[in-house]
Amino acid sequence: MVAIVYSGSRYSNWRLVDKKDVIEVRTNGINPFFNDEKFINQLLNKNTKLINNAEAIKKIYFFGAGASSPERKAIIKTGLSNFFKFSKVYVEHDLDAAAKVSCDDKPGIVCVMGSGANAAFFDGKKIIENDYGLGYAIADEGSATWMGKTILKAYLNETMPQDIRLAFDRKYDLDRRLIMDKIYKLPHPNLFLNSFTSFLIENRTSPYIQEVIKGGFRLFMDTYLIPLNQKYGGKHPIYFVGTIAAFFQDFLREVAEEKQIKISSVIKEPIYNLLNYYANKN
Repeated sequence: MVAIVYSGSRYSNWRLVDKKDVIEVRTNGINPFFNDEKFINQLLNKNTKLINNAEAIKKIYFFGAGASSPERKAIIKTGLSNFFKFSKVYVEHDLDAAAKVSCDDKPGIVCVMGSGANAAFFDGKKIIENDYGLGYAIADEGSATWMGKTILKAYLNETMPQDIRLAFDRKYDLDRRLIMDKIYKLPHPNLFLNSFTSFLIENRTSPYIQEVIKGGFRLFMDTYLIPLNQKYGGKHPIYFVGTIAAFFQDFLREVAEEKQIKISSVIKEPIYNLLNYYANKN
């Protein structure tokens, strides 16, 4: 049995594959910036499907946000190996997953836009490292976390339209003290910040919400995508992977057209493409 895992900070999607049988599992996200080996072990021990199949799994291919250095990859590998004692564990960054499911072993620019946001050039064999992965606190423009920060700031500063403010109040029982506590006192503020995607989706017809979303996409393209595209000659296909890119694909393509950028494809959940990729190799 083989396990393929694609993890953001909020959720991890698992597929356990045994010949033609596929078991789907969803857990909380695993991100080595916030989670240690103990957290990983406790998380896995709460899931009956993983417990029941732990001994049968012989290989695990894990792709995740935050797995961007040998030290952080080691946290995930150790945590998984302690639980899956009979398995070989391979850990890579979520950008590597985006490249595998998009580029078909050919050069291209890959963009991840979900809970967080990142971009890199794939040379056909590997991701070329850059300094773009600065995390939710100071970067991640266009991501769910960035949009959550933008919405909350406008709510607290009372700069959002009144109809959107009323809709926000109807959906969430929040006040200034609670918001500040969740961001500055309680653990995992990034999960709180990226939890407002459903509000954006429900109110996507609002011109204000559309401008928040498109404003994030413009920042992402100006800060990361356009410089990457220029650096590598402007001749390679451009791919997006992630829930935010998929949920708001129409706005994403509209902004790309403004910037004279052609998007080759948008993939919402790469776990399905990864499943096909590795199922055929094992």
